[in-house]
Amino acid sequence: MKKIWQLLLTAMLAVLLLAACGNDTKKEETPADSDKTAEETNADQKEVEGAEETKYPYTINDSAGEDITFEKAPEKVISLVPSNTEILFGIGAGDKVIAVTENDDYPEEATKLDTVGDFTVNIEKVISLEPDAVFAHEMMMSSSEEGLNQIREAGIPVIVVPTAETFDETYESIKVFGEIMNKNEEATKVVEDMQAKVEEIKEKAEEITDKKRVFVENSDAPEIYSPGAGTFPQQFLDMINAENIVTEDGWVMISPETIVDENPDAIVVMYSYVPDIIESIKKRDGFNNVTAVKEDQIVQVDENITSRTGPRLAEGLEAFAKAVYPEVFGE
Repeated sequence: MKKIWQLLLTAMLAVLLLAACGNDTKKEETPADSDKTAEETNADQKEVEGAEETKYPYTINDSAGEDITFEKAPEKVISLVPSNTEILFGIGAGDKVIAVTENDDYPEEATKLDTVGDFTVNIEKVISLEPDAVFAHEMMMSSSEEGLNQIREAGIPVIVVPTAETFDETYESIKVFGEIMNKNEEATKVVEDMQAKVEEIKEKAEEITDKKRVFVENSDAPEIYSPGAGTFPQQFLDMINAENIVTEDGWVMISPETIVDENPDAIVVMYSYVPDIIESIKKRDGFNNVTAVKEDQIVQVDENITSRTGPRLAEGLEAFAKAVYPEVFGE
């Protein structure tokens, strides 16, 4: 069963990471009074942008193209994907979260909350909990649009968070969460900490002269999937000055024979549904001739921190860096 869900997630990621972001979630100021001068309006906007607290009423246009206005910060919210949950807790709004999905395993406090389904959301339960807002995600639009509309029809605001395809877009999402929840200072601190870690890693990577060739594996044989151009793992490799053996776009299926022929210096495993997967990879036909196997450089990383676009994404980058260049980033 775990393998089925893993492959489902892989397929979803392939679609998400190749798709355009659509309408970005962004804030919109309340329309200015018609008798205000342009200078006064601009001054008001600058004051709001520089303020530590959100000025309500506050309106955003979400990834579904919906205008959502908040008269005050929501007191009770429901998160429908793990990345949203991690952002809410990361900016100090975890005490406002009343329910999550069964897939939400971080932080520990989230695992103790009421649940509203897993990959299939229990719409009736969501409505019965009467939240002030529901944080959904763009990845849900193809399968759950009707259910999200039911929530809206019940008078509950639904924020469809856009798919972040870069670190900058992840930072923007975190800041928008901060604005909605009136946690601007906390959100800014989260972003600054992430940026500092990313810059530290990139600076170290600039000193690397012997660039390693890397294979990133996201599912086990016989259907081995690997990320290529336009994916977060590719961004990780670019940031740490490493070369991906996969040159195609998106998430692609690759044969064991091709991996052997490409002879990667390191193999990064991004899943955990197969017990003893590292030993299993070593025993594949021909892999005894692969440099990564001979040098014992097959490393399993936490798939959550390397795929969830939230506060721990910079830790995901660090995990890749340590996996590929332990001699540079190892403790």
